[in-house]
Amino acid sequence: MKGLKICGVSDPKTLNYILNHNQKPTMIGFITNYEKSRRFVEYEKLKELINVDKKNISFVSVLVNPNDEILEKIKDLNFDYYQLYDVDADRTNEIKSKYKIKIITAITVSSKEDVIKYKDYTNVSDVILFDSKGYHKSESFDHNLLDEVPKELNKMIAGNIQIDDIPSFKNKDFIIDLSGALEDENGKKDISRIDKLLNLSAKI
Repeated sequence: MKGLKICGVSDPKTLNYILNHNQKPTMIGFITNYEKSRRFVEYEKLKELINVDKKNISFVSVLVNPNDEILEKIKDLNFDYYQLYDVDADRTNEIKSKYKIKIITAITVSSKEDVIKYKDYTNVSDVILFDSKGYHKSESFDHNLLDEVPKELNKMIAGNIQIDDIPSFKNKDFIIDLSGALEDENGKKDISRIDKLLNLSAKI
């Protein structure tokens, strides 16, 4: 297991808990422009939320087909990566070049034809994320579809992964991305679940 990303953090209490945990994740993701998501953080709140000491954790702005307006708005915020959904390779390259930011390209998967789209992005993206088609709905996809993806590709996997699934990634070369599995019945991040995940992943 190459790393761990906790996505959809939207409040200071949860963020501070993660930042001060003994077993920190590799990345934390913030939903920046996708208002359909219950994890969306509006700009003024986001600006305040992430203006912290990141404790060597990378902060990720999750963006769905971002326009120039939102990119200009967030360009000086405390982000290390932009995670881009529904952005073609040329536009991705344009964003990376203009904003001098690392890129996670999110590819939503339901078939092998979807998986091979990663080849369009290998020269521009720093990480390829394979996710489900569900976006904010934490849906699953068949991870066996990724069996032929090269080991040397810097890759991340998401899509309704549960905390108890983590040991199955022990010898896999993926960064693991969780969100919904860390939430209670009301869709709020649950500190006890985050604690369980971080302690478990430290053993893998």
